[in-house]
Amino acid sequence: MNSSLFLSQLLNGLQLGVLLFLLSSGLTLIFGIMNFINLAHGSLYMVGAFVGAATYNASGSFLFSLVAAVASAAIVGLVVEHLVARPLYRHDHLYQVLATFGLMMFFNELAIVIWGNRPYFVTIPEVIRGSVQILGASYPIYRLLIIAVGVVVAFGAWYLIQKTRFGMLVRAGTTHASMVSVLGANVDLLKKSLFMLGAALAGLAGTLAGPILSVQSGMGDPVLILALVVIVVGGIGSIRGALFAAILIAVIDTLGRAYLPGLLALVLAPTAANTVGSALASMLIYLLMAFVLAFRPHGLMVSAKR
Repeated sequence: MNSSLFLSQLLNGLQLGVLLFLLSSGLTLIFGIMNFINLAHGSLYMVGAFVGAATYNASGSFLFSLVAAVASAAIVGLVVEHLVARPLYRHDHLYQVLATFGLMMFFNELAIVIWGNRPYFVTIPEVIRGSVQILGASYPIYRLLIIAVGVVVAFGAWYLIQKTRFGMLVRAGTTHASMVSVLGANVDLLKKSLFMLGAALAGLAGTLAGPILSVQSGMGDPVLILALVVIVVGGIGSIRGALFAAILIAVIDTLGRAYLPGLLALVLAPTAANTVGSALASMLIYLLMAFVLAFRPHGLMVSAKR
């Protein structure tokens, strides 16, 4: 096994895991703390990607595009919370699923109306376009930047929810809303703020993914499925669980797709190995989810007493 190739694939898995964490952390906060299922969360990821790409292509400033994308996703999240989520907080999850699924379809069609049905491309800024040597393996600087951003956001999100007054009020307001309201806290404002935070994180993930993926309508749908797997494996409502599960799932998926066909080629014909290996690689994360649900139904990082 080529050690440089293995290290590159491992870093690719880590980078994918960071993007999954940025998306799933907001989703797990909204679902786990607010008890609201938002299937349109992937659309906020798409909004961030499109706004970031369009803004960068127009201005040439990556930092400005990053701010614009995060702000746009947060504003869209605020509108979604006020018009769609707020009236459905006290209804069954089925109503939430149906409403946000329809909203997801709306955003996909709206993206086609605004930006067209073809992929919308954006280049990596020149200043971070090169590569660095890591233990003999050449790896892009931009992907390392994504990993660094994810680490900073992970710590910041955990600290905000677990160690600040805002986080304390949010956690208390979701279980004892009337008591928190009597004590003077604005529960509706707390929910809006949390929803905007989750949307902003999704927008950040989208704009960071833009230069390495094709930005197009519906790009948030497949990644939403992965994000749902992440929050099930890590534990609903847990930032630590989202980070751990996102990296675990991304690394397993990346290494499986890279090496499983080759390993099966040792016992199968090359054509059959490629076919079976690709199919099995795409199933690995779902097998992991099934295993976790069977033995740790609350998630890897959430205790049963929670």
